[in-house]
Amino acid sequence: MTKIHQGGEIRFDPATVLITGASSGIGAELARFYARSGRRLVLWGRDPARLEQVARDCRTMGATVATRELNLADGAAAIVAFREDDDAHPVDLLILAAGLGDMRQKAALTERAETVLELGLVNFATPAALATAGAERMVPRRRGHIVLLGSVAAFHALPFAAGYSGSKAGLLRFAEALRNGLLDHGVGVTLVSPGFVDTPMSRRVRSTKPFLQSAPQAARLIARAVEEERPHLIFPRIFAGLRVLDIVLPRRIRDFVLRRLKAEQAPRPTI
Repeated sequence: MTKIHQGGEIRFDPATVLITGASSGIGAELARFYARSGRRLVLWGRDPARLEQVARDCRTMGATVATRELNLADGAAAIVAFREDDDAHPVDLLILAAGLGDMRQKAALTERAETVLELGLVNFATPAALATAGAERMVPRRRGHIVLLGSVAAFHALPFAAGYSGSKAGLLRFAEALRNGLLDHGVGVTLVSPGFVDTPMSRRVRSTKPFLQSAPQAARLIARAVEEERPHLIFPRIFAGLRVLDIVLPRRIRDFVLRRLKAEQAPRPTI
């Protein structure tokens, strides 16, 4: 990993980038964004066909690409896999973009317990463990950057998506704590909290998607935040204001508003 000076500016230029969730959505667009000659990409995903297509795109742009099919619900296997990949080529930029979205069914009072468990593993526990494994390797090298993909849902206690918003809220607090612990050790941490992005996950949602962003737009914003070493990227910016509003509103009013929010989604496709 080097810092390249161009026109007085410093550009982050990682030699090896590992991206989870690289088979679609924001992860796939980040893989394409970082693909270039002389760079190694390690791409993880659950869908082997889509993952290989992304890998082919990146190789066309000159990158050396390795892929790994992995389900992050198995956190122990993910930690072992990361250490193997880092042993082969030390990871400079670790982007933890994989995640699941889900909410309770229209006629249900609660989400399925099994779904809440899966969301906790994939959206919080395994990314937190992988970020820790990354930090363990990066700190002795005194270089590296870790990106955790959260959600603006972390800012609000959504009654129809308690498992999702709760898992992302846990990730938010973890990212803040990890960053504080690594500040003096040459390793950066960026938490990304997007609103609606046009991805397969968001297309399942059958409701209004205000301020919808494209996946390539999201990838560019995230890459810029990494270069600027920003601790927290929230986009679109209006959601930063809504976060403040959620904090300052009296609980009685906040709960009243949240209980009246409605959302539905299509069933999750099987791979």
